[in-house]
Amino acid sequence: MDIFDRGGEIEITGISDFDPVRVFECGQCFRWEADNGGVYTGVAFDHAARVRKDADSGSVFIAGTISDFEAVWRGYFDLDRDYSEIREQLCIDDFMRRATRFGAGIRILRQDKWEALCSFIISQRNNIPRIKQIVSALCRELGDAFEFCGETFYTFPSADRLASLDEESLAPIRCGYRASYILHAARTVTSGELDLEALAFGPSEVARATLKKLHGVGDKVADCAVLFGLHMLDSFPLDVWMNRAVAENYGPGFDPGIFSPYAGIAQQYIFYYTRSGAASIS
Repeated sequence: MDIFDRGGEIEITGISDFDPVRVFECGQCFRWEADNGGVYTGVAFDHAARVRKDADSGSVFIAGTISDFEAVWRGYFDLDRDYSEIREQLCIDDFMRRATRFGAGIRILRQDKWEALCSFIISQRNNIPRIKQIVSALCRELGDAFEFCGETFYTFPSADRLASLDEESLAPIRCGYRASYILHAARTVTSGELDLEALAFGPSEVARATLKKLHGVGDKVADCAVLFGLHMLDSFPLDVWMNRAVAENYGPGFDPGIFSPYAGIAQQYIFYYTRSGAASIS
């Protein structure tokens, strides 16, 4: 991988596993949107960026300065991990060969821990367009505005900011019964009872069990927060799509440990492949 400053954009060359469509449309994040030209714009860690891939050269371009790239985007996109090597390791059978080939270009983002936890609390019993609407409203109503490329964007509100609110204050974002769950999580983080930074350095089993103590956090939300927020790559979230894929391809008694230590990356390939409908016609 090589990095070049192109004056307003950072060009990344020599990286085969970075497809913005697959990164942003695989269900792991909710603050990136594509324009008609396939350029994605989003916000992470209080910074905005535009991301595009050149079809001819294969280069990926991220708008911004080299200092922003090194401070935010290099880590956020997990650019120092070799996903092509991981894909080869995960090709343990015909199904995974197809899934990894179809999902080549997915990378597990290193998201803000609080934002990921809060977003996946919002995600329960919700579809992706609706999740995006709620997260966008939350940021617009309670985040801080900032300018990027002549447009206004909003930061994700901190746990401290949300902890002092009541459910009525969250009414404008229309998150329904999830409001109480969001506020409880925010207060638990703000009080120090839940230390997400410390949790990321322990075993994933402990992180999962700890997160499940929060009101409204069950297996799936906890597993998603562990994988996408704490970046523990052995977490294997299960939903309707994943349960169906596991049942059809591995049967009873399935153990995600067969994909160790990258069960979470395997999960994303399987989820993206199955949800796309491609698995049913392969």
